Amino acid sequence: MRNVQKWSWVVAVAGFLFGFDTVVISGANEPIRELWNTSPWFHGTFIMSMALWGTVLGSLFGGKPLDAWGRKPTLFWIGVLYTISAVGSAMAWDPFSFSFFRFLGGIGVGASSVAAPAYISEISGAKSRGRLVALYQFNIVFGILIAFLSNYFLAGVGGGLDWRLMLGVEALPAIIYTIMVMTVPESPRWLAVKKGDSQAAKKVLQDLFETKEEADYTLKAIQADAAATASKPPVPLFSRKFRFPLMLAFLLAMFNQLSGINFILYYAPSILENAGFAGKDSLLSSVSLGGINLLFTFVGLYFIDRLGRKQLMYIGSLGYVFSLSMVAFAFYSHAAPLFTLTFILLFIASHAMGQGAVIWVFISEIFPNSVRGSGQSWGTGTHWVFAAMITLLGPVMQDAFPEGWPIFAFFALCMVFQLAFTHWIMPETKGKSLEELQTELER
Repeated sequence: MRNVQKWSWVVAVAGFLFGFDTVVISGANEPIRELWNTSPWFHGTFIMSMALWGTVLGSLFGGKPLDAWGRKPTLFWIGVLYTISAVGSAMAWDPFSFSFFRFLGGIGVGASSVAAPAYISEISGAKSRGRLVALYQFNIVFGILIAFLSNYFLAGVGGGLDWRLMLGVEALPAIIYTIMVMTVPESPRWLAVKKGDSQAAKKVLQDLFETKEEADYTLKAIQADAAATASKPPVPLFSRKFRFPLMLAFLLAMFNQLSGINFILYYAPSILENAGFAGKDSLLSSVSLGGINLLFTFVGLYFIDRLGRKQLMYIGSLGYVFSLSMVAFAFYSHAAPLFTLTFILLFIASHAMGQGAVIWVFISEIFPNSVRGSGQSWGTGTHWVFAAMITLLGPVMQDAFPEGWPIFAFFALCMVFQLAFTHWIMPETKGKSLEELQTELER
């Protein structure tokens, strides 16, 4: 399975660019606001959340090229979008050009959140699928940590050009990823189901599995699924047949953002300043968020195929409720900055080993081969719509509730509902092939 791991790592680098691109704006937030003197509504709508509206577009329509062109070409063009966005954002001449190039990067982020988990899930075996798809999440948080570090070290460099350097440096890993992704093969499931090329699918499967028997067995399962699908009229995604996975993807993605994770990551420096940290200290403390995120993502990677997706969601949900409640209390009581930071870090840890580890794996598993691309778009699109709304409202919420605690109390309440969703609705998916899950969820 060495090839599976190698190709999964290559494709998961799209997650590194995802994490870097979405969080790097936190360091440029205040310098850009001062440079162009934007209002809270304009700043939230265009400067901070424009990339996320691009992400919504990329995620909602990313399933189209994924199914029509294939997984590999889609992944390649995602790298091109990241590169153009990084260079363009760094050279932007006004807030509108800046927003346009951030929008292009957002399309790349949204499309990658559809294409990369789908590709990795389709080349992985049932026993290792959770861990391998979660590599995408690992790379997201690694990108977040590097973005925080980059922002910290570049702050104050270049006499007011620091924010341009923060954004432009992303072009280097984007170019490397674009070159590397050309070396991976096409998904065998796409080749067999969408293109109808069983011979090409067989060749890829032989490179993926250690024995010919495993490759042949997997190919027969894929062909049986393809034959069953072809023998019936095409069923659209939004039909009664797929109502349960549609509901699962929507609720999981919605709760992911109602935890407040993007609000905290995007506005980390200003939140920490509000908690009592000085400007430069707030950037350094932001690095600690990225470090804890990375550390506990390792924990999630280790346990996702051992404990399962549902158990991690239980742990993460309980951690969310407790940590967010304590952050709300800290702001309400004007507690010491380190007290507030401690529970923000606990919140990040809960996310990293819960929702963060689970979301991309779970959504990539629950839709059948015939509609995986469009199903992945539905789930990730939901995620990014809520992310864009929360990020857009971020400056407005901070202005409306300068004391901070009502915002975190609201997020804590939402996580109580996530705990109920995990207990009563969410199924366990670990250790089952994609074809087995298809039969189970349709039933």
